[in-house]
Amino acid sequence: MSATLDKTLEETLDKTLEERILQTSVPRKLLSRPELGSVVGAVAVFLFFALAADGFLRASSISTVLYASSTIGIMAVPVALLMIGGEFDLSAGVLVTSSALVSSMFSYQMTANTWVGVGVSLLVTLAVGAFNGYVLTRTRLPSFIVTLGTFLMLTGANLGLTKLIDGTVSTKTVADMEGFASARAVFASTLTIGGVDFKITILWWLALVALASWILLRTRTGNWIFAVGGNQDAARAVGVPVARTKIGLYMGVAFGAWISGQHLLFSYDAVQSGEGVGNELIYIIAAVIGGCLITGGHGSAVGSAVGALLFGMTSKGIVFAEWNPDWFKFFLGAMLLLATLLNTWVRKRAEATA
Repeated sequence: MSATLDKTLEETLDKTLEERILQTSVPRKLLSRPELGSVVGAVAVFLFFALAADGFLRASSISTVLYASSTIGIMAVPVALLMIGGEFDLSAGVLVTSSALVSSMFSYQMTANTWVGVGVSLLVTLAVGAFNGYVLTRTRLPSFIVTLGTFLMLTGANLGLTKLIDGTVSTKTVADMEGFASARAVFASTLTIGGVDFKITILWWLALVALASWILLRTRTGNWIFAVGGNQDAARAVGVPVARTKIGLYMGVAFGAWISGQHLLFSYDAVQSGEGVGNELIYIIAAVIGGCLITGGHGSAVGSAVGALLFGMTSKGIVFAEWNPDWFKFFLGAMLLLATLLNTWVRKRAEATA
């Protein structure tokens, strides 16, 4: 009798919960979305430059904006997932360059097909990501310290090994090597649609956004990411594999760095060893503008994409408007502050109406 009563009570509670979800108003649903603030900001920036810059609405200009956004967005997506998991990575920018350098130098020095270098680069880059996650989970050190150490090591290794192997600060060209054309088609080609050229990085970007959104919203791993970012001790207490989740997130950032690194290499066929320093802050800014919290447990892949789009529109919109580009960092900082304030307000409104 008691078991039957408990089952009936449980079914009633489930039904009530379903009814409450169905009755949730559209405004309340919108307020609960972490990317709402960034979407509002993106619409405002788009309208602003559409009026301020004569050529901003041209198809070729939109293509340029999307390309600039995609080069940031490819990294902003995995960085956003990492931030939702409560961590961040200061080595992400130089890891992109490391990925390109490994691919280039291994292919050239071993006189191998460029695809061999691409494969070796993937393994090395994922190993760096796994190293970051492993050291973090084993030592319990802050991610700031761990990834700052990796940042410095990679910066030194990029320069030191390039000068040691190639005798200069840049790699030798791989444009005449076997496999270069096919690798360039995958990582750095241009697609013509309706007479307008679009870089293939836009497709990589959209694919990563779709994959990351599916992971976050439709899989158990997504629940683990939110749980670890919200309260890792509570998550561990209910059986969430905290260490495995964080290592996986750092390897996700490494995978994004590998894609970006191959695009860098096959776009120019050679790589400067000093590139990438400072880009990690741009990836973090895009994720924060998109609704991710520094403290973790909140954000979305779509939001990071909108944050990257804001970056692309601002960087190229200033050029199209023929303004002094020296002001770009000012506008970027202002967007960061405004987006953070707006995201905070939206989150508080969502919590108040929950």
